[in-house]
Formats: sequence, structure tokens, C-alpha cells
Amino acid sequence: MTDPRTTPLAGSPQEPRHGLLARLGTARRREQTARQAEFTAFVEATAPRLRRTAYLMCRDWHLAQDLTQITFAKMYARWGRIRGTTNLEAYSRRVLMNAVFDQKRRRSDSELVLAELPEAPHPSADDTVELHVALLRALATLPIRDQAIVVLRHWEDQSVEAVASTLDVSVSVVKTQNARALSRLRAVLGEGFVRI
Repeated sequence: MTDPRTTPLAGSPQEPRHGLLARLGTARRREQTARQAEFTAFVEATAPRLRRTAYLMCRDWHLAQDLTQITFAKMYARWGRIRGTTNLEAYSRRVLMNAVFDQKRRRSDSELVLAELPEAPHPSADDTVELHVALLRALATLPIRDQAIVVLRHWEDQSVEAVASTLDVSVSVVKTQNARALSRLRAVLGEGFVRI
């Protein structure tokens, strides 16, 4: 009777089975290490942008970090399938927006996250900070999908087509909702505000 560990495999008459399995295991480990390194490089390159986008959508840095981590966790689970065939930038924006929408559905619409309590005295701030706060407050008055369109279109400077693809809506929906959202922002910010 022959020893199964030394029985040659088809196509490799000279090599024992355990030698081939060891080489396959080594190759898999190398591929997995390369895949993890590729994913790590992608995360390092895109995390700041995704975190800023998430912050514009929720106005809470901690929640923005959580949403970014959710995005990367979902992408990591599919990394083997998406890494070579997908526009990873666009895919990451879409996953992030879905995470934002899911989070918004779970949280009460009446809850408003603020960096400071309303009763706290407002320290004097330069015009840039005041502008930033005014824009974030005005953005918070929009419905969540309109916020996403404004953030993707004007903050991330995405084309109408890219925004439509990310949000899985038509180009005409993006154009219409963008125009309506900008009109609402102008109404909230007032005539004396910088033109958007």
C-alpha cells in the first residue's frame, strides 16, 4: 500500500502531496498579505476624505469616524471581489452614504447633534469658524438625501453623473434636488451671505 503523503498528484509526478499543499498554503498567505497591504494603503489614502464627508452629513466627529469604520468594514468583507473590478473611490462614497442613510433612519429626526450646548456662552471666533458653523447649520435643515447631494456635488466636487451613480438615482433627480437644496440654503442663510 502506498503512503498518501508521498503519492504523486496528477500533473506533478515527482512531488509528494504534502509538498504541494505546503507551497499552495504559502502562496495563499502571500496573496492574503498582499491583499491586506493593498487594503491598508486604500484606507490610509481615503480615510480623511470619507471622514470629512461623513462629518458634513452628521456634524459629529465621533459618529463620522464610526460611519467611516463601517464603510471600511463593509468594503473589507468584499475586498477580494471589488479590488480589481470596481472604481473604489466611487464605491466607498456609495457605501458611506448608505451607512449615513441607515444611521439617519435609526436615529430620531428630532435629535440635533451640536458641538456646544446652546446655553454655553459663545466664545468669540474668527469669520472662518462662524462661516463653517453657519453652513453646517443650514445644511442640517435639508432632508438627508438633499444633504448628500449637496455634499457630494459641492464639497467633494463630484459630477452630476457620479452623484447619481453613488446615490442610485437619475441625473435629473440630482439636478432637480440640487437646485432645490441650494435655493433652500440661500433662503436659510439670507441675502447678505456669500452666494453659493
